Amino acid sequence: MLTDDGKHLYVSWDDYHHLIERLALKVHASGWEFDQILCLARGGMRPGDMLSRIFDRPLGIMSTSSYRDDGGTLQGRLDMAQYITMPKGELAGRVLLVDDLADSGVTLRAVVDRLRAMPAIVELRSAVIWVKGASSYAPDFHVETLPTSPWIHQPFEAYDTLRPADLLKRHKG
Repeated sequence: MLTDDGKHLYVSWDDYHHLIERLALKVHASGWEFDQILCLARGGMRPGDMLSRIFDRPLGIMSTSSYRDDGGTLQGRLDMAQYITMPKGELAGRVLLVDDLADSGVTLRAVVDRLRAMPAIVELRSAVIWVKGASSYAPDFHVETLPTSPWIHQPFEAYDTLRPADLLKRHKG
């Protein structure tokens, strides 16, 4: 269930999957054909995986990281992986870049600039679930605009602090 108080948005697994399906429908409705999907790890991995399956397109992964401070809630320096992993060949042709959200827009802008400098990519479009009001980057496709830029509590974040000892306690019996 989605709950939003303007400062925090809490997203259930069902809502999360429904939002990704809505994103797929927006991309489909545009009529744009693409050859490959590149998702940004970690937040874009689940949407990228689902879109790769729905559109039957190969999925590449690029690791980026900027949220490391204060338990992953404060944006720090942006780190981008030097290499992009692809199942075969190189990232080329028409590419759909996928992430979970456009927060400040810094990560998406930096990745888009890097990808547009790659001669093998002939067209690049971006897709996210959420665009925050504070974002300086406007993706080509998105599902929801969040004008108050709330902190989004995604369902998989429960695993950020879950450790093997916690799992052992949970699964005893």
